[in-house]
Amino acid sequence: MTYEPVYTRTPRNAFIPSPVFVGIVAVFVASGIMTWTRFGNVKIDVFLFVISGWVISLCLHEYAHAVSGYFSGDLTVADRGYLRLNPLKYTHPLLSIVLPVIVVILGGIGLPGGAVWVDHRYIRSRVKDSLISAAGPLTNVALALLVAVPFLAGMAPELTQSVTGRYQLSSADHIEFWSALALLAFLQVTASVLNFLPVPGLDGGGIISPFFSPAYQRAWNLAAPWGFLVLFLLLWQTQVGDYFYSLVNWLAELISVPPWLYAYGFDLMRFWS
Repeated sequence: MTYEPVYTRTPRNAFIPSPVFVGIVAVFVASGIMTWTRFGNVKIDVFLFVISGWVISLCLHEYAHAVSGYFSGDLTVADRGYLRLNPLKYTHPLLSIVLPVIVVILGGIGLPGGAVWVDHRYIRSRVKDSLISAAGPLTNVALALLVAVPFLAGMAPELTQSVTGRYQLSSADHIEFWSALALLAFLQVTASVLNFLPVPGLDGGGIISPFFSPAYQRAWNLAAPWGFLVLFLLLWQTQVGDYFYSLVNWLAELISVPPWLYAYGFDLMRFWS
């Protein structure tokens, strides 16, 4: 028995950003200005800047999944409000927004979360199915490169070694802003690496699973709810975490984002400590 998709009309406002997303962007811009000017409590400014920026990236990640699903044949994502960048419309807002934010606050890692639901019965191509999963982490890669532009251009402070062998800052101007921006870049790198891992339940698993046999796909889908849990435990409780952070630090330095700077940003963000 074949599945015949039902025609659905795309709402007129389907691609208009929601007021919720616009509000998050406003907080991001305002907190960025406050961080730059050291307005009020700079640690709280950094916290708001990093968290709102991270939530924006989560919305864009899920939007990439949704819009690629839409143009691949699943028009129902528009009816579910996924194309309006509204995190409240996600299938699991707790897992997709709240949990990743808590993990960033506690551990400083860009935790991926499943949010939008694409009806794969409408997708008639394995390549398109794979690209839908790849769209999210590719967005994180693009955001990491975008945030890294000022660092690649040499605009951010750097540690320089003096003739005495001591390290000193090339400039301390707006160090809080640059450290917060470096932390945002670091989060995008961690999210990119995690999401590309070929693990059931993550985008990396979704990229390769369309090319499996039906029997292997069923087994893969059964393992999906546990895939990230196992990976999470490995990252936090074993030496796998050391390898992971070594890779992330290497990638961050590759785009001129120094580990010492985003480590300082993480310390600033935790204003309560």
